[in-house]
Amino acid sequence: MSQTQATTAAVAEIVTFRLNEGADPTAFVTAARAIEPMLKASGNVLSRTLSCDKDGMWTDHVTWTTMEAAKSTAEAMMADPIAAPMMQMIDPAHVSMRHARIKYQQE
Repeated sequence: MSQTQATTAAVAEIVTFRLNEGADPTAFVTAARAIEPMLKASGNVLSRTLSCDKDGMWTDHVTWTTMEAAKSTAEAMMADPIAAPMMQMIDPAHVSMRHARIKYQQE
């Protein structure tokens, strides 16, 4: 992606969350990876990183081609049964999602 594209269209989606009490982190990563084919098939995901800090706070950072792509693919994902195992492990009381236009991205 060129810098021009990054400053005009690409969007970072940053989701922070905790897993439900007793959820297995390894099983969660497996479930999160299971949606990769759907994300790739959308043609809208430029990159994705999933991380967890020492306190159990997870961050799913997805770079989308556009804001519209981020929103429409998220809606499709929520309806896709393949995403259900991942979503069921996330504690809804501890989810924060935001979107931000990318102003600079190092390649």
